Amino acid sequence: MARCRDDKHGETVTLDLDTETEFVARQVIGAALTIHRRLGPGLLESVYEVVLAHELRVIGLHVLRQQTISFRYGDVQFDEGFRVDLLVEGRLVIEIKSVATMEPLFGRQLLTYLRLMDLRLGIVLNFGASTMKEGIRRVVNSMPSFH
Repeated sequence: MARCRDDKHGETVTLDLDTETEFVARQVIGAALTIHRRLGPGLLESVYEVVLAHELRVIGLHVLRQQTISFRYGDVQFDEGFRVDLLVEGRLVIEIKSVATMEPLFGRQLLTYLRLMDLRLGIVLNFGASTMKEGIRRVVNSMPSFH
């Protein structure tokens, strides 16, 4: 079970996410906290992406960087529709930012990715925040697949 804030209604809801996805999410968040503590805020997103991918591989997770995602819209197949920063264990999408403030657009963009990929969970990690805790936003896709 995961607890997540419903931005539309302003309340916290409990969601049923599988144990493996929750385990992977905790590993990613732990690695992000360590990286932010060691490197601090303000570096380029690409630096945090490379370092986070390395840290996750060290702990044994399968990580793809800048993964091209294809999707179908009606009768048209888009082979290079978009890229995700990190795809962890084929089940968790990570979007990395390094900006002063977290924008609502980041979560909406990630939710669209999750829907197109038919995945349940993604995390926006903003390494530009003063503390990493301020820079973490979990995004849950509770909608059925578009496929």
